[in-house]
Formats: sequence, C-alpha cells, structure tokens
Amino acid sequence: MGYFRVVENSVQRRLAAILAADVVGYSRLMGVDEDGTLTRMRNLRAEVIETRIAEHQGRLFKSMGDGFLAEFASVVMAVACAVALQRDMAARNAELPEDRAIQLRIGVNLGDVIAEDGDVFGEGVNVAARIEGLAPAGGITVTGMVHDNVGSRLDLSFEDLGDKYLKNIALPVRVYRIGAPLGISLRPKAVAQIKPSIAVLPFTNMSGDPGQQYLSDGITEDIITELARFRGLSVIARHASFHFANTGKSHIEVARELGVPYVVEGSLRKLGERIRITVQLIDARTGNHVWADRYDRDVQDIFAIQDLVVAAIVTMLEGRMHAAEAAIARAKPTTSWSAYDCLLQGRDLCDHQRDAEAVPLLGRAVAIDPHFAVAHAWLAIALTMSNVILRDDDQMAKAENASKQALELDANDATCHWARALYYLWTGNHDRARFHFERALTLNPADIQIKGDYANWQRASGKPVDALATIDAALGLGPFVPEWFASVRGLTLFDLARYAEAVEALESVPVERSSGYLYLAAARAQLGDLTGASEVIAKVKLLKPDFSLRNVIKVLHYSRPEAQQHLIDALRKAGLP
Repeated sequence: MGYFRVVENSVQRRLAAILAADVVGYSRLMGVDEDGTLTRMRNLRAEVIETRIAEHQGRLFKSMGDGFLAEFASVVMAVACAVALQRDMAARNAELPEDRAIQLRIGVNLGDVIAEDGDVFGEGVNVAARIEGLAPAGGITVTGMVHDNVGSRLDLSFEDLGDKYLKNIALPVRVYRIGAPLGISLRPKAVAQIKPSIAVLPFTNMSGDPGQQYLSDGITEDIITELARFRGLSVIARHASFHFANTGKSHIEVARELGVPYVVEGSLRKLGERIRITVQLIDARTGNHVWADRYDRDVQDIFAIQDLVVAAIVTMLEGRMHAAEAAIARAKPTTSWSAYDCLLQGRDLCDHQRDAEAVPLLGRAVAIDPHFAVAHAWLAIALTMSNVILRDDDQMAKAENASKQALELDANDATCHWARALYYLWTGNHDRARFHFERALTLNPADIQIKGDYANWQRASGKPVDALATIDAALGLGPFVPEWFASVRGLTLFDLARYAEAVEALESVPVERSSGYLYLAAARAQLGDLTGASEVIAKVKLLKPDFSLRNVIKVLHYSRPEAQQHLIDALRKAGLP
C-alpha cells in the first residue's frame, strides 16, 4: 500500500491516532471475481467503513482499492472503531463462501503526523501501516502508545508481541495484538463497549481572592480522581480539562473538542469557615442540564460535598450504579479541614516543582491527621523529588516511611501507589516501581502525572523509545501538561543520544529543581560545548560545593550498566570531578 511520502516543508504537525486497514489477499479475490470484489468493496465503504469512522468521530483521508487510512483525535475512538469494523466484517463474511469473504487487517498508532491539503502523512501514518501487516486476518494490532493510552477504557485484552523492527522506521516499536487468537476473526461478543465519557471543567473561584485558586483547582482535581474510580465511566484527564480554564469557550464547545457527551462545571466560594459549591452536569449534545445542585456548608463538610457530587453524577450516567456504591468507593481521607487545606497547598507547590517548600505543609497535614493516607503519599512524593540529586539519606528514609504508611492506610488509592513507585524508581528498584506504577494507573488511568513518571520509569528501565513515545503523547495533549514533563523528555533524549534536542528540552524548564542540570551539562559536553557544560557544572557546585561523580553514581537508577556509563562518561567530559 502506497502510504509513504517524503516532504521538504511541513505544513501542520499534530498528534493523531491513525487507523490503517488492508484487505487480506486482495489480488486473489480480484483474480477469482473481479467485478464481484469491486462491488462488495464499494458497498463496504459506503455501508460500513465510512459509517463506522463517522460514528467514532474519525475522518477517512485516503482510500485505495485494497485499503484505507483514517485519522482520529481520540485514540480510544480509533481502537473502538477498529473493533467495530472487524465485528461488521465478521458478520458479513458469515453469509459468504470462504473464497469470497473479505477480511481486513487493521493497525492503529498514536503519533506525530503532518497535515497538508486534507492529506495526512509522516511517521505516525507509516508506523500504523507497518504494524497493520503484523495483524492476523480479521485482527487488530496497536502500538505501545495506543495500548498505554487506552488502558482499561475499553473492555479489551491485549497480547504483547514485543519490540518490532519495522521497514523504514529507525527505532523498534512495541506492538500489541487485540483480544482474538491468531487467525480468528473478532466476533460481535468481542466488541468494545464505549463507556459514558465525561469531563470535569475547572471550578470557578468566586471567593474574590486569587490566593484561593488552589482550593477550587484542588477540589476539581479530587472530583476527577473520584469519578475515575468507577470503571463504568471514562473520565477526561485533569490536564486536558484544565486546558480550557479561562478560555471563554462554552461547555458545548469544550465537549466537542474533548470528544465527550457530558461535562461537569461549577463554582466555589469560601467566606471564612463557610464554603458554597454549585455544580451542574450538562448533556453537551442537547445543552440540557441533567442535574444541578448547590451546597452551602462548613468547610469541615467538604468531603461530604464531594461524595454527594460524585454519587449524583455516577447515578445519572450509569443507571446500574447506585448511590450506595459511591458512598463506599473510598474511605474519607480526613476529618480535618486544616489537614486538607495543607494538603491542597502542598500539592499545588509540588505541581510547580517546589517540592522542598511543600514538605513542611504536607508534614503538618500528616501531623494534624495521622490517618490521612493521601497526605502521607504527597509527603513521600515531595521528599523523594526534593532529594533526587542532592540526596539526603535521612530525608529519603522519611520518604520511604511516608510512602509505606500511605499504602498501609489505603492500598486502593492511586496516589499512594504512585508515591511508592516514585520512591522505588529513584532508589533503583525497577521491579517494585513497575508494580506500583501499573497498580496506580489501573486505579486511576486518567492521572496524567502518573503517566509522566511512568515514562521516566520506562526510560530508566531500558525502554527509552517507549518513554519518548509516552511523554510526547502527553506533551501533545495541551499546554497545561506539567512543566516537568519537558525535563523527562530531555533526559530521555539524552539517553537516545539526541543531544541537541535534549539541550533544547532541558533549557525550557527550571532544571535546577530536578536532575535536569546534570543531563544538561552532559548533553552540552557530548555536543562539544565544554564551556557551556562547565557553566552548568558550576551552578551545581553552587548548590553543593562537594558534589562529584560519586554522588551521581549514588543516585543513578538505570537498569542497564551501559546507559549509566553513558551519563558518567559525559559528565566526566563536562568537568564534574
């Protein structure tokens, strides 16, 4: 299939899910019955292919006699469309003789594409076309990026086929096969059920005090987290929802851009010890208000309000769920408003890479309520991340204890597993880190920050190609992705020996609060910019005058010795003693 094209000047680059499909044995079918095959293909395109793509909010941008290409803004919709197509093909083929049956192979990739004059091309398209050839007749293959982003949003199983070297693709690509044995077409029972999807828009701070913004943002985030616990719902991640803060767009426009039928919007006003929250659930397809309520309570009742909001939304969208399920979905994190307020302020500092400043606030939250699991988790995160390079063994011991305590208090909380995973990542225990990252993503697949740190684990455990794909997909989702994602990208690019790109990425973030300083110096040294490298090393020395390669070796967390040696050699070249 002629999908590959070289361009000199890109027109528009974007991240997209690409579905590539090819007819199995097309030449044989044409040889047996040319007229009949052409007629059936025309009917399939009009009655099945175009219909299914449109239903899943995709766009057919190329069609040949033996296949087609479609683009989707949502990777979940792309995979759901692929399964729906194979279901329809299986149903049609059941009525035909075997030698007349038309079977498809389908590949789905999430990657960077170039758009020009209605056409789409680039490596994102090429990879989809290549992995399509690895699918069985009637089957579907997807890349690791697709697998990781779909997660549990669709009721599908995946078989890991490992890393594959694809023609004209420089680096190996992780490939998965979707839920049917080799050579057996998917049947209707295997069709994915698309869950009701919803976006929670940032609550408006009506307090008249910009300093209270952390409170409305934190409560919005908590509602997103609680809704994500229900497997019957697909919840848009926080960063995507927050992208639309203060844009002036209507809820219908936001819903259309996010590809969801339902949105939640609200406002928060805090006056003294009283808090008022208004919440509305809107069906964006009709503009109708499904449900609305107002809560005027003492600040101590904030968790009861959150529970009521979550229970109401779940009840409205999932009739089979009951409000009782919402009540038992999680234990209350704390009974103290003061502890919760400290948590929100500390979490806000962590979001802006001010982890060391967050430690006292989070420590106070834990002191006020020792049974506050999420506060223990965030304390562990702040302690770990503030000691990544300038390691303090006593502080890391506190991080270990805090992450352990968090899990003992609530082993079913994603943040608690994330905190434990980060501790293991930065102390070099890759197997345990992987377990807790995967558990965290299972519990809350909508958490973009956990995915960002999971990319760092992929990098450190010897999968820099997968890590770059994960972090690039996240960075392509909007400007409200945390700034430290660019730092993870820079570290990954260094590991891949793409030094100029690593320097560009690391210079775009406040790397002094991360491991970015070391990698920036190393990347400059590898480019031959020894003066620039020594300038960065001098800044490191300002932070810790006795810092040396011995400290680096102590905090490195690579699983592959050659990757570790790569950084050490570069830092030695940069002038680190």
